[in-house]
Amino acid sequence: MTRWGITLPLTGVPLSAHRELVRELPALGYTDAWSAETAGSDAFTPLALAAEWAPELRLGTAIVPVYTRGAGLLAMSAATIADLAPGRFVLGIGTSTPTIVQSWNGVPFTEPYARTRDTVRFLRAALAGAKVSEQYPTFSVEKFRLERAPQQPPQLMIAALRPGMLRMAAREADGAITNWLAPTDVPKVRAEIGPDRELVARIFVCPTEDVDAARRLGRLLISSYITVPVYAAFHDWLGRGDVLRPMHEAWAAGDRAGANAAIPDEVVDDLIVHGSPAYCRERIAAYLEAGLDTPAIALLPTGEDPFHQVRALAPTR
Repeated sequence: MTRWGITLPLTGVPLSAHRELVRELPALGYTDAWSAETAGSDAFTPLALAAEWAPELRLGTAIVPVYTRGAGLLAMSAATIADLAPGRFVLGIGTSTPTIVQSWNGVPFTEPYARTRDTVRFLRAALAGAKVSEQYPTFSVEKFRLERAPQQPPQLMIAALRPGMLRMAAREADGAITNWLAPTDVPKVRAEIGPDRELVARIFVCPTEDVDAARRLGRLLISSYITVPVYAAFHDWLGRGDVLRPMHEAWAAGDRAGANAAIPDEVVDDLIVHGSPAYCRERIAAYLEAGLDTPAIALLPTGEDPFHQVRALAPTR
């Protein structure tokens, strides 16, 4: 089955206004709806609505931080969506970033690898209905049992960038979720998780033929994201360390405009899908041909009607 996902909610569109579009998605050829969690909607509420609006869709979180909810609350939230969408829910978890975890939520960002591993192990047990009393290396749980364990526990996936976390996703979870990569990067990531685990990637799509506008927006996003240490290390591993060094140096010096200007066009074109809807569909398909299982389109704002753009990006067009 060829999967084709969309990230919800769309930028600038109230969550309640998504109903009719979400109902259309399966007929358009979309198979998945994925949420995100930074400083907008939480990850679970949009999926609860989508479960009612389009019961054919597979639903996924990409991702929920492992730090910002207690272990029991995370299990309860996941169990609720799994109950609403039995057999169609993927719980994607990850470390998130120190800004989101520590600066915005006041939670220490410590031992991210171990915290993610321990959370997956707890969730496996809790979502299967077990009573969990366990002293994990990074947290402890005493006598927790879900009152309503889902009849079909969700798949568990881990947000992963570099080899260590990718290999943990292969060992401990059902797949890996990644982002900020080009089609040519997919084989390197796939090699770390092997052929038998699902690989999901959020793909940033800007459906406009105004190349300058798309690249301006792309540069803003790249300088904001890829200067974060985990993403900087990811792109060092992918082989972009030298070409992105001027951006990092300008950013570290506080020169935001200089950092944007230092990003080469070819890097923007690698990491941001832009062009006509037909070209964007071809570019997304290139990720699948390279070994990606599930693209989760993140629609970037262009000033055009986002509902029209979602329809235009559908695989059946």
